[in-house]
Amino acid sequence: MTAVLTNRIAALLPVVGGDLPAPLVTGECRTYANLDYAASAPALDGVASHVAELLPFYASVHRGAGYASQVSTGVYESARAIVANACGARDDDVVVFTRNTTDAFNLLAGCVPAGAGDVLVLDLEHHANLLPWRDQRYRCLPVASTLEQTLKDLEAALRAAPAALVTVTGASNVTGELLPLGTIAAIVHRYGARLAVDGAQLVPHRQVDLAATGIDYLAFSGHKLYAPYGAGALVGRRDWLDTGRPYLAGGGAVRNVTLTDTAWAAAPARHEGGTPNVLGAAALARACQLLANLPEGAQETHEAELRSRLLDGLRRLHGVRVHRIFPDSPGAIGVVTFSLPGHDPGLVAAYLSAEHGIGVRDGKFCAHPLLARLGLADGAIRASVGVGSSSDDVDRLVEALDAFLRDGPQWTYAQVDGRWSPTPDPRPRPDWSLGSTAGASPCANA
Repeated sequence: MTAVLTNRIAALLPVVGGDLPAPLVTGECRTYANLDYAASAPALDGVASHVAELLPFYASVHRGAGYASQVSTGVYESARAIVANACGARDDDVVVFTRNTTDAFNLLAGCVPAGAGDVLVLDLEHHANLLPWRDQRYRCLPVASTLEQTLKDLEAALRAAPAALVTVTGASNVTGELLPLGTIAAIVHRYGARLAVDGAQLVPHRQVDLAATGIDYLAFSGHKLYAPYGAGALVGRRDWLDTGRPYLAGGGAVRNVTLTDTAWAAAPARHEGGTPNVLGAAALARACQLLANLPEGAQETHEAELRSRLLDGLRRLHGVRVHRIFPDSPGAIGVVTFSLPGHDPGLVAAYLSAEHGIGVRDGKFCAHPLLARLGLADGAIRASVGVGSSSDDVDRLVEALDAFLRDGPQWTYAQVDGRWSPTPDPRPRPDWSLGSTAGASPCANA
């Protein structure tokens, strides 16, 4: 892929803050190199403008006769249909709007029928797909040294003790590696179980088709999908969601209430008690539409080029180790995790921010069992790209790491409340971020 296509993607889907200035401890200012998309992606311009357009019409939904309420209701339910279409949902699938992936899996955990069997998870999962199941009959399958063997072990585990639900990530939030979801669905269904997929990292990077792959439930977050307005979704089969424990007891989730009894509504209303996040749902749907409108294969090619460029750069540096789970994974999204043995990941991340204006993630990425498996008890560093990323961002990271390994930090750093920070830290913050009602950009006079 050429830089022309990379630039074209940035032009087709610009992000809010794409030219954000970042002050450095030296007093200089550089355009922020955001390589932390896997944590939270910036809003697409088209998403932010859509929310701004909707704001004058914002009102409570479903039970209001007023004009604004009618418009908001239409937007909310249209968003549900758009999300279903974007995920390749089956005709009888349900879209429940949630806060995020964690929220979605906690909801689904209350819908697994009692006595149906175990919930089986892999030990490479994000905590969002580990912790919600621990009140169930829960089993964790350790992954093997290869993906091929892991799939064999999964089948053997299901043959030995059937499960009600198997739940796996679609793309690792640590290494970006993809799992073969169609193959896993076939194995799971062969033994009478259902498959739930953590799509938090997958959905922002790949088209997902529930009907084609056989996925039974898909959970994902708007804040990773260029729609950071507090919404996520659980999409999947109706029967469990219609009869499961109502997730949030309250108005809108019921058909009738007396002082002694409650008749709960069917899904999705059953799990959406209270006033829903209309703006978040609208943002999530618009992000799905905008990503789907990209030229076929453009996003995947864009990220593959940047990932390859980053890996090539890291491999040229002596003292950098890149981490992965399987040698035979079928591909990866734009996420790379690496470490500098002998150097605290938190210090490296603080240095990259303070001296180079580069944002990465450090730590254990809410995947402690996987980091332990990879031998990274002290954590690691993760760089992740998205539609607003460029080859310049990647090159800046590699050059900054080279300088760190060669010369070390040029500023002093100390741990404050468990996190590394430059000391002193002269970088200004916007006044409004500290509670003021006004304030200039931190780089206004740089």
